[in-house]
Amino acid sequence: MTASVGWMGEVSEEKPLAALSVERVRADVERIGAEIPTRLAGSENGKRMAEYSRDALRAEGISAALEEFPGLVSFPHQGELQVMAPREIAIEANTLGHSLPTLSEGVSGLIIDTRSGAEADFSGQDPIGRIALSELSYHPARHEKQRIAARLGAIGCVMMNWGPPDNAALPFGSVKSAWGNPTPENFRTQMPTVPCVGISRSAGLALREMIAQGPVRVRLRANVENGWRPVHVTIGEVQPDGAEDFAVVGGHQDSWPGPQATDNAAGSAVMLELARIFHRHRDQLRRGLVFGFWTAHETGTMVGSTHFVDRNWDRLREHAVAYLQIDQPGIAGTTVWDSRSNVELRRFHQAVEKRLASGYAPSWRRAVKNGDSSFFGIGVPMVQGLGTFTPNELKASAMATLGWWHHSTENTIDKLDWERMAVHLRVYAGWLWEICTAPVLPFEFVSVADQFVERLTVLQSAGVRVGLDVALNRAEEFRSAATKLDAVAEMWRGRYAADETDMGPARLLNGCLKRLSRILLPLASTSIGTYGQDPYGDTAQTTVLPALFDLPLLLRSEVDDEQRYLLETKFVRERNRLVDGLSDSRRLAEETLRRLS
Repeated sequence: MTASVGWMGEVSEEKPLAALSVERVRADVERIGAEIPTRLAGSENGKRMAEYSRDALRAEGISAALEEFPGLVSFPHQGELQVMAPREIAIEANTLGHSLPTLSEGVSGLIIDTRSGAEADFSGQDPIGRIALSELSYHPARHEKQRIAARLGAIGCVMMNWGPPDNAALPFGSVKSAWGNPTPENFRTQMPTVPCVGISRSAGLALREMIAQGPVRVRLRANVENGWRPVHVTIGEVQPDGAEDFAVVGGHQDSWPGPQATDNAAGSAVMLELARIFHRHRDQLRRGLVFGFWTAHETGTMVGSTHFVDRNWDRLREHAVAYLQIDQPGIAGTTVWDSRSNVELRRFHQAVEKRLASGYAPSWRRAVKNGDSSFFGIGVPMVQGLGTFTPNELKASAMATLGWWHHSTENTIDKLDWERMAVHLRVYAGWLWEICTAPVLPFEFVSVADQFVERLTVLQSAGVRVGLDVALNRAEEFRSAATKLDAVAEMWRGRYAADETDMGPARLLNGCLKRLSRILLPLASTSIGTYGQDPYGDTAQTTVLPALFDLPLLLRSEVDDEQRYLLETKFVRERNRLVDGLSDSRRLAEETLRRLS
């Protein structure tokens, strides 16, 4: 149990955590699955789900509103894949969202096995005029598989599901790379340009065996309606008296066909329960909560959360302290607690997990842009966590991290474990309670500095031509300042725990910690920077400083002079952006320390 002391007296998590009800979560999941299945964004059921969330919040006295706006969404239908040679075989298929539709005759060609669908998997093969077979379960994301295959000249994509070898479930999913509603620029470069279908894993493995034995010709048909439709998000607020700062809690309420119990009826139900409990204890909070029930996560690629960020920019920039993403809690059969976060939150949330995530083995990864992680550009740090499977279990299921039933009509309520759900509820509430009650935000920036130093050291030889050595020096200087800042913040946390009542230092520290995230998070975790959204599944996102991902190309002998000059121009500018951000962060930390001395 944690406790903090300040102008409101002792603030304990014990009572709110004890009040959490798995039974209420289960009742909501059952009702959503029975009454509002197939919650496609832009459909009548999509709106009904938004109304359900709004009405459930209002029934608890929580301020809630439904927002309608246009979203570019997709309504995919049954597709078709037919092996034409060496023998005729019909394979059941689903069209993938935002696929390019085909004419009735479809597209025909030889099919090649591209394994994960990454660019390296095309090596030694000629994809031009071919149809690419890939596996959904491995990096890159399905959106990026489509983009890579199309850019290399493929005329279509077939993506086999994950799960055990005999899994016959057909997958749903979108292949739209453009994050949120597109702009004129990324509408031209990040929207799908080839037809794509999904098939079962059992059919995909059989097809792979045929390809290994000789040329295989297939015909692919994609049937889909893509267009702009009114879509709906629900926003609820728990706002304590006098509090301006807040945490955002978000999860998507739209879904593919079927009850989609884990994805994400469970997440919506958990958010409703957290809102209810925190509203009842709002008089103990220093910071409020904004609950975002997003839409067009599935068929629009994060349209709802991106719209929220774009249209609430000023308030988020000034007052949002953190973002908790809730997607697919309580998956049955899981024993590993998989948390992902921006590193300034890591020590804090792992301490909470150590106390509350009983029965789970811990696992952590740096957060990258997936799910509704639409807050990187604006610089609001995020954390997410959920149960997943052991490495051996994942290997046996072709990396089915969310269960073999994920994105299929098999996603029924029996795929949830209610004892596991109770753990998720406690951890989420524990995270939020500390974020919303701690006098000094529980962030630290030495780890942030460390990730810059480590990555820049790796890139040092490739960065000689663009002056990256200065950026490394600035990162080390910021690390020195962050070490002192973290120590002073921890000292003040101790003083508040010992009955300190002067909140001036806390306000100064919190302003600094928020501003550091605003500066450093877009550098560490985006290519495009503050005022845009990187494409979904972008390979550069796998590294810190994704804007410098291609810097090692400067060392390759096959890069001609023109390409080298173009790359140098790009990376000098990225180096300048990085140096400025690190220098500004050091000065901010030092000025805060001076004012606290």
